[in-house]
Amino acid sequence: MKRFWLVKSEPSSYSWADFRADGGTSWTGVRNYAARNNLRGMGKGDEVLFYHSGEDKTVVGIARVTRPAYADATASEGDWSAVDLSPIKPLRQPITLRQIKEDPRLKGIQLVRQSRLSVMPLAGQEFRAIVRMGD
Repeated sequence: MKRFWLVKSEPSSYSWADFRADGGTSWTGVRNYAARNNLRGMGKGDEVLFYHSGEDKTVVGIARVTRPAYADATASEGDWSAVDLSPIKPLRQPITLRQIKEDPRLKGIQLVRQSRLSVMPLAGQEFRAIVRMGD
């Protein structure tokens, strides 16, 4: 069963443009237990919203999980995980955090409730609502 997610990246560190130019990436460096557990819940084929954190605070594109969770080789200690992602397409119009907060369909989304979490699940209807807003 396909699941839906949102991952956050600071565009100055790794932007949607970088991701598209690379054609995909290993999503490494997550060092929060809740976010790590979310990575471990990702399955091949799951769809992912790519969110620019920091000043931008916008959903900018859609990606897909191409490899489910495996040991994060960038971790020098601890039990951390990574997944592989590939870009599907950019949103025609980036969707801001403000737009998400103003949409009553999205009032319970973790992005609003736990804004610091870097990897989070989305309900299918939440994912689709954001995609529709951006297309």
